[in-house]
Amino acid sequence: QSMANQSGISEFTLVGFPGLPEKYNTLVSIALFLIYFTSLVANGMVIILITFSRRLHHPMYIIIANLAVSDLLFDTITLPKIIAKYWFDDGSISFAACIFQVFCVHYLGSLDSYIIMLMAVDRYIAIRKPLRYFSIITNKRILLLCAFFWILPALIALATALLDASIPFCGSKIKSCFCTNMAVTALACIDVTFVKRVAFSLAMFVLLLPLAFIIFSYVVIIKIICNTNQNGSWRKPFYTCLTQLLIVGLYFVPRIFVYVANQAKLVLHEDFNVLILCIYTYVPHLASPIIYCLRTKEIKLTLVNFFKKKLSRRMEPRPAVSVIME
Repeated sequence: QSMANQSGISEFTLVGFPGLPEKYNTLVSIALFLIYFTSLVANGMVIILITFSRRLHHPMYIIIANLAVSDLLFDTITLPKIIAKYWFDDGSISFAACIFQVFCVHYLGSLDSYIIMLMAVDRYIAIRKPLRYFSIITNKRILLLCAFFWILPALIALATALLDASIPFCGSKIKSCFCTNMAVTALACIDVTFVKRVAFSLAMFVLLLPLAFIIFSYVVIIKIICNTNQNGSWRKPFYTCLTQLLIVGLYFVPRIFVYVANQAKLVLHEDFNVLILCIYTYVPHLASPIIYCLRTKEIKLTLVNFFKKKLSRRMEPRPAVSVIME
């Protein structure tokens, strides 16, 4: 509250797409609601299946469950507010809530980077050292690594949020769908070059380090697949790697581009900036459960068994109710 009074701003207003005519507000709100609903169902299903099915209590699925939790939290923290803005014309967000969004957005975004890298590590060891996989990758080690990756990004995001909270602001209209470091610092009254440089350095540490290993691991994996499957059976695993790389590219490349463009003071069209933000944020959240989890044999088998049990219970004859006449 003291920071808000010092800056003269007690609340911000989420603008969303600045150049969008009002007649499209309902359409945008419905699209965002469908994105949130689909993410809620897909990621929620993945979390429930992996949590309650013992056959899925393996390292890879533990990693996927962590990714699903992170994506679901991200969408729940950001989407309802922007949906309310377009649906009910309620785009106001308090100073504290906006800074909290900045923290969560950068925290969960960074967490996704490390979780995706951990998935690449798992696949790399499974392909490179298949005989030693179960001795190297254990549930305990994966749980410890996931716990570490839940803690490390929190420290990075906290530094970003505290820097943003200390800035005096002269504007209150955030031209984005949610509060981010770049959107908030654009409203500053003072020179924020230092804050931008710190945020850029932290972002490159979070993005480039995992991306470098992910690219290296997939190059090795694809090379091994092509070399060991000369009879044409390499196409299916190659296609799987390719689809996963598309999700990785969609997650990392636009983010790096936006950060570099901001640091280089390259002016992007406001609506394009918001659109690309929504694409690299929400599309991977929708695609990840399908690409990484729902297409796998174990998940399909678990779903089939689940629905078979439900169907068999419904088809079971109900016991006759005897009526005793007194």
